[in-house]
Amino acid sequence: MYLSIIIPIFNEKDTILELLNSIKRVGLKKEYEVLMIDDGSTDGTRDILNKIKNEKNYKVIFKEKNSGKGESLKLGFKKAIGEYIIVQDADLEYNPKDYIKLLEEVSKHKKTVVYGSRFMGSYKDMSSLHYFGNQLLTQITNILYGVKLTDMETCYKLFPRELIQRLKLRASRFEFEPEVTAKIIKKGYKIIEVPISYAGRSHSEGKKITWKDGFSAVFSLVKYRFVD
Repeated sequence: MYLSIIIPIFNEKDTILELLNSIKRVGLKKEYEVLMIDDGSTDGTRDILNKIKNEKNYKVIFKEKNSGKGESLKLGFKKAIGEYIIVQDADLEYNPKDYIKLLEEVSKHKKTVVYGSRFMGSYKDMSSLHYFGNQLLTQITNILYGVKLTDMETCYKLFPRELIQRLKLRASRFEFEPEVTAKIIKKGYKIIEVPISYAGRSHSEGKKITWKDGFSAVFSLVKYRFVD
């Protein structure tokens, strides 16, 4: 299957090349594309992307102003051509080698979305606030939507392109995760989880999500339980 890997990027000059090399090392057997959406970076990331934008399998889109992860992903979804789409953060918290696990699972089932669960696999360097926040948001999701997820907030989400392009997504920032999860479930798709690895980074190392985004996530979960 043709895979589109969408990477929203904002000020990741220290990690982006290492991430791209990690994707190459996965050894994907089928055709794939890497869509990099630069969200108005100011740290030199754009210079790096300009140098590699014409390499095989790469597509780069430059946004002039920073508008958030959700906006970057929506743009990437519109441009993607793969049969399936996976989201990849631009840091090194997630390991692309886990793509294989998600792809193997989706090939077994129809009308399925696959999430990579950090809490079914191995995780390290996750702060207590981040850990308990993830657990709380996942449990709220399970209660509101009648599912049994272990990691709703995971970055690794593998979607059929025809599904994700049909969803009316409104999130601009990190509330993308609860919104897309809510709308996938309401469309009748089953979410299957597979274990993945995770190595967290701190805000001093560039992590951008904060406790304030947790409130937006709760609001989104409640809101989309009752509206589209």
